[in-house]
Amino acid sequence: MKYSYIKPRKKSPFTTEVQLLITFFSMTVMMLVVSYTFLLYKDYRYIKDMKEIAQEQIRLQDNIEKMKNKIAYIEQQKALSQKVYTQNSVLKDSISNLFDLVPQRITLSRAELLRSGLILYGVTPSKDVYNFMLQAPLRSIFQETYTSFYPAQNGWLNFVSTNYMKESDNEELNIEN
Repeated sequence: MKYSYIKPRKKSPFTTEVQLLITFFSMTVMMLVVSYTFLLYKDYRYIKDMKEIAQEQIRLQDNIEKMKNKIAYIEQQKALSQKVYTQNSVLKDSISNLFDLVPQRITLSRAELLRSGLILYGVTPSKDVYNFMLQAPLRSIFQETYTSFYPAQNGWLNFVSTNYMKESDNEELNIEN
């Protein structure tokens, strides 16, 4: 006896609702896995970037130290060049003052600057002209002054004047500067 007009269907536990539920559940799990993978990647990237930044910071600190050393060296060179410039200016002024000391009647043929002295070679009309016009100013500058004369062909006198400062006075002058 048949009570139904249709043919019976086989019933499956996977109904449309269950299939829909499984689909949404699997999509949710997949989204969670993708999100977790993305977060793992971002965490790995963050740690790697932090290490790179730390290495960059160390490198920059080294560069800063090198730059500080270079700046110190340049400042030393600048101080040295200023010292040389000052010494050259003083020497130039001293030479200018030396030539201003030489009177019109005395002619210098050569002048040698020593560390602690001066040697002058020249021609003078007489010993008296030399003694009054050039030797007096030289004695006021130098502690030891020696002069030798020998006759020139034109009747004047050639002279060699060696003038020295005492070493202890030089050291005191260098300490003050």
